[in-house]
Amino acid sequence: MEGSEPEVLTSSLVLGAATKHEFINTGDIIFQLIMFIILMALLKKFAWGPLMGIMKEREAHVANEITAAENSRQEAKKLLEEQRTLLKEARTDAQGLIESAKKQGDLQREEIITTARSEAERIKESAKLEIEQQKEKAVTAIREQVAQLSVLIASKVIEKELSAADQEKLINDYIQEAGEGR
Repeated sequence: MEGSEPEVLTSSLVLGAATKHEFINTGDIIFQLIMFIILMALLKKFAWGPLMGIMKEREAHVANEITAAENSRQEAKKLLEEQRTLLKEARTDAQGLIESAKKQGDLQREEIITTARSEAERIKESAKLEIEQQKEKAVTAIREQVAQLSVLIASKVIEKELSAADQEKLINDYIQEAGEGR
């Protein structure tokens, strides 16, 4: 039973406390209310004011960041348009250069063809002239040989009187000798 005594004491204290607080203490409530109002005033002055200042600074900072990001986006968009314009101009210039190179190549090709044709014509004319000269030399050489043969035949004929068959044989022999000597 000794163990039950502390329980009795504890329960009587709890009951005594419950009966003690059955009435409302207005002085404590007013004191706590005044303390709460003082605490709120202090919080407003020392915590809420600076906290709101920090929040306003943060809000201004975020707004500035949003503005800066928007400006950067606009700047990037502007630069992108400029780059597209420059790229388009570069393509146009490149196309112009290609066309110019094609035209220059065509002109050079035509010039080379014209030069080659004129050179071929000159070589052809030169070859014709050389052929003509060689032909004249050959004709001159044949005339000289014919003249020599004629003189030789005439001298042979004069030296000896020949019959028609002998003359024919003699002419054929000399012609054959002339052909072999050539």
